[in-house]
Amino acid sequence: MNETLFILLGFSAYIVTMIIIIIVLNIISGKTKKRYQNAITNLERDKNLIISASILSELNKVEALINNDMMQELYDDWQSRFKKIKDEEVPKITDNLIEIEDAFAEKDYKKLDDLIMDAELHVAHVKAKSTFLLNEIKEITLSEEKNREIITKLKADYREILTKYNNDKDIYEDISSPIELQFENIDKLFAAFELTMEKNAYMEVGKIVKAIDDTIGNLKLIIEEAPSIIMMGKNLIPRKILDIETIAKKMRKDGFNLDYLNIEYNIAEGNKKIQDIFQRLNVLNIQDSIFELKTMMDYYDSLYNDFDKEKIAKTIFDDYKRTILVKVTKLEKINNELYKKIDDLKYSYDLTDEEAAVIDELKNELASIRRNYDSVIELYHKKTQAYSRLGKEMELLNVRLTKVEDKLDITLRTFGSLKEDEIRAREQLDKIKEILIKAKENIKTFKLPIIPKEYYVELSEASAAIDEVILVLENRPISIKLLNVRVDNARDLVLKVFNTTKETIKTAQMAETAIMYGNRYRPINSAVDLGLTKAENAFYKGNFKLSLENAINSINIIEPGIYKRLIDEYQK
Repeated sequence: MNETLFILLGFSAYIVTMIIIIIVLNIISGKTKKRYQNAITNLERDKNLIISASILSELNKVEALINNDMMQELYDDWQSRFKKIKDEEVPKITDNLIEIEDAFAEKDYKKLDDLIMDAELHVAHVKAKSTFLLNEIKEITLSEEKNREIITKLKADYREILTKYNNDKDIYEDISSPIELQFENIDKLFAAFELTMEKNAYMEVGKIVKAIDDTIGNLKLIIEEAPSIIMMGKNLIPRKILDIETIAKKMRKDGFNLDYLNIEYNIAEGNKKIQDIFQRLNVLNIQDSIFELKTMMDYYDSLYNDFDKEKIAKTIFDDYKRTILVKVTKLEKINNELYKKIDDLKYSYDLTDEEAAVIDELKNELASIRRNYDSVIELYHKKTQAYSRLGKEMELLNVRLTKVEDKLDITLRTFGSLKEDEIRAREQLDKIKEILIKAKENIKTFKLPIIPKEYYVELSEASAAIDEVILVLENRPISIKLLNVRVDNARDLVLKVFNTTKETIKTAQMAETAIMYGNRYRPINSAVDLGLTKAENAFYKGNFKLSLENAINSINIIEPGIYKRLIDEYQK
């Protein structure tokens, strides 16, 4: 039962699969067939559109316009080309379509693809020839309407130009003759257009229309730009030239060198260019004229800026001419004084070669700056250079001089600090000695039963440190770096002795006071008596800190809180 069921299910699945395959193949075949049918239909439609009624209609229009040999030749050529398309090209396309239909009926799709591709190329080629032919014919049939429309617009432009010229005739006085001659030429071209249209000479009409368009366009440009050209060339630029020449003459009289600007040469060249522009304007050629005149205007405007720069440069030069000389003289004097002391400095202080060589470097740099300064001043007296260059040279010299001044200032501070450090060291040595003497006197003011050993150790170290400072000061050359180290060390050790002395005396005084204060409690408390006895023993042995602690602890038995009061007093 189960085996039979499996066989039936397998057979059913096979049948269903075959049915699905057949359906899919039919769908694919149907789509392929429909695609080829659409391609054939499109080719058929495109073939029918090649020979349109428009070409015949346009040819009939041309036939009615024939009144000369040229028109007849054009008409015959178009008829011949149309006949060839209709009687030769279109039948070939028809044959191609028949062959395509046969291949489609036979389902020879490989061949069908090639035939359709060739047919589409052929149809496109013939269709393009047909369209081109129709456009050529329309050039004639629509010529009158199109050209009339163009001429109407050109006449409106012409009237506008003529009106503007007549309203401002004075402006165009210099070129009135060539302009009026162009007006006459345009009138003749309009008349020629009408005559040509009457003769149906459409091949010539286009040339006349283009000539009218070009002539009016050029004349319109002349009418628009000529006033600006005349204004700049005859008024604005000449006035600027006169003003510039006046300013340049005055500046030269005041000592300015303006040769680098080539003013006279550029003005001469500019005048030549203006003459050329007006010569071309007389034949109504204004190509680049506005641009050239504006370029000249910009150049003359730039000269005003150049004049201002020269005036500013002169002010800068005059300031530096005085200040640099004063400053370089001052720095040379300072450096020379320093140079005279260099041997003493070398003898007195441990200078490195690099530190000593800076004096020579400064001297050489100052000498170089002075030479350059003298060269610039010489150029100034010869008046061969513009102030802009002289001022720039002075600015560079000032920058160099400022660097030298900074370097010299650092050198002075460095060398000056050597002597200052020595003087300061000697002053500190005196103060250190005073502090040590004060410490010795303090230790004597309070008659201690014994002076602690550490005091003598610190005193010995401090005295040795002072001797080392004295030794460095007496040595030549002095090493300032070593001197500063020795002074700092001696100061620290002497202060240590001073603080130790102060602390020892203060502790001893507090301990003695505490013992004396506690003596009142000896008879009434044996513990207090024992503690104070220990305090006295420590005191006479020179252990004042232990003595103070024992005395305070003993008194605290009878007077709780005395410890804190005495400790606070001790720490004051």
